[in-house]
Amino acid sequence: MGRVSLPLDGIVVVSCEQAVAAPLATRQLADLGARVIKIERPGSGDFARGYDETVQGMSSHFVWLNRSKESVALDLKDPGDRATMLRLLERADVFVQNFAPGAAERLGLGAPALRERFTRLVTCSISGYGSSGPYRDAKAYDLLIQSEAGLVSITGSPDAPAKSGIPAADIGAGMYAFSGILAALYERERTGEGSDLEVSLFDSLVEWMGYPLYYAGYGGTPPQRTGTSHAAIAPYGTFSAGDGTDVVLSIQNEREWATFCEIVLGRPEVATDPRFAGGGRRVAHREELHAEIAAVFGGLTGEELLRRLAAARIAHARQRELPEVLEHPQLTARDRWTEIGSPVGPLRATLPPIGIAGRTPRMGPVPAVGEHTRAVLDWLAEDTRM
Repeated sequence: MGRVSLPLDGIVVVSCEQAVAAPLATRQLADLGARVIKIERPGSGDFARGYDETVQGMSSHFVWLNRSKESVALDLKDPGDRATMLRLLERADVFVQNFAPGAAERLGLGAPALRERFTRLVTCSISGYGSSGPYRDAKAYDLLIQSEAGLVSITGSPDAPAKSGIPAADIGAGMYAFSGILAALYERERTGEGSDLEVSLFDSLVEWMGYPLYYAGYGGTPPQRTGTSHAAIAPYGTFSAGDGTDVVLSIQNEREWATFCEIVLGRPEVATDPRFAGGGRRVAHREELHAEIAAVFGGLTGEELLRRLAAARIAHARQRELPEVLEHPQLTARDRWTEIGSPVGPLRATLPPIGIAGRTPRMGPVPAVGEHTRAVLDWLAEDTRM
């Protein structure tokens, strides 16, 4: 019995991609059934292949972002390979690129030129700061974008700002590219015409900074860096039980606050303490509040604390280290782990977050550089003989 069809079966995506943002967008298209042809430099390929060697000699970033793709090695500065690229685009539905600013145009792959030639093609350009403005040509690595967009300024502890532990700007841009491409394909079904999409890492992360920007713009001061605590809510964040177990909890309203004091702390009088009466007062007296909580939590084991929080129906979680996440009971219970192939053998992978009832996502292997060049060229040759 053959594979059950997926929503993007028959869609061909050609991508000149490096690093994180563009590969994340196209991998998700591949998860949904699209044929993704990844154009790489002959020899070295996508430079993310060399970020590290932690996955049995392969890069963790590359393994994460490039399953289910076909790798074709082309030197786009070579006229013959550039002609092959145009033949690929003639058969493609989507073209994604995250070249340096101006590079696509110099190669004859800019959106206006492609729009004239391939009217049904959806093009998506991913850049650091967009195609105009004073930052157009600036280097745009994830940390730099996090800094320019203000994320670093509100992340970390009061005495030390920090970047996000994951490439937030890259992920944001990849997600907007993915959703934009889906919208453009849907529109093409109605109009017969492709669209030119532009997504920048900076614009994506500034959108994600919406609440802090409103808070600072209208409140007069930016949210304070408070570690795992929340600038506008208390108690919220990480607290330790007496045995060292770290538990994260969140109180969202006055009803929860009263229940927390009664059932978890065993001290209902704290709920009406004038220092803590109302969300604003609890934030203003955060240090005293934390001291009251610590005095109780210090006498409990982690299991006892978790039982009390569950009994009170207070939102809470374990603060887990990554080895614990790999063995997370929720992932195990829902059978979220599977295997994918790679040049170094089978590797663990989590299933995509988008689940479609009755259908299994595509979970193809991670390709070697140029692994599919011959097969794709043969495919193009077959088309010319028809």
